[in-house]
Amino acid sequence: MQVTEFVEGTPNWVDLATPDPAGAKDFYTKIFGWSYEDLPTDQGAPYTMVYKDGKRVAGLSINPDGFPSVWAQYIAVDDCDASTAKAVSAGGTVMMPPMDAMGSGRFSFVTDPSGAYVGLWQAVTHRGADIINEPGAWGWSELMTDDVEGAKAFYKAALGLEGDTQDMGGTDYTMLKTGDRSVAGLMAKPMPEIPSHWHVYFATNNVDTTCETIKAHGGSVIVEPMEIPVGRMATAMDPFGATFSVFSMPEWPTE
Repeated sequence: MQVTEFVEGTPNWVDLATPDPAGAKDFYTKIFGWSYEDLPTDQGAPYTMVYKDGKRVAGLSINPDGFPSVWAQYIAVDDCDASTAKAVSAGGTVMMPPMDAMGSGRFSFVTDPSGAYVGLWQAVTHRGADIINEPGAWGWSELMTDDVEGAKAFYKAALGLEGDTQDMGGTDYTMLKTGDRSVAGLMAKPMPEIPSHWHVYFATNNVDTTCETIKAHGGSVIVEPMEIPVGRMATAMDPFGATFSVFSMPEWPTE
């Protein structure tokens, strides 16, 4: 789906912090057919734009020493400074204060009260992903938390997101909404030992084939392919420790 606008509260971008950008590029090209453009930054190391068929789908950068390899989630805001202040008032913690991003936007990073890390992005020239929910592109994000009700209260106070909890295949699942539109998911984390975090999903034509490709190129499959109410999904880890899921929906053609 082509995207022209992200309203406040809508997840709009994901990027990968990895200890091995070159290795990550090679891996994800084999998985999703991505291409890349390295852009200069004032931090020295480049920031890489990730493309699928010429459309921006994600970002990639080297992670600071000692930080885990992770896919980070950004949420669109109209005023980064004001939204960061709202997040603090709602019980969040500022991990990176608002700063300009080379003229493309202004951003900060906060943690919600359960410790999940999320970016707040105020667009200038870079609004976010050009396409979403198409094979080879990011398609969905969900917060896995140890405090569902606390998270619902936080994201409503900080970003205006309403939580609508539903039964989905015997499991409580909360849709985070802007108006009538569901923009992200929220659920109790499946294992107590994992930290609360935002988890990202990438669309693919065929989940099973993609999982075999992941295994063949140094990644691992943590949750084997399974049916879910809206399609089929699996969870994987890249060779450098970043986790992500892949999913397909019935209306997409299979390979």
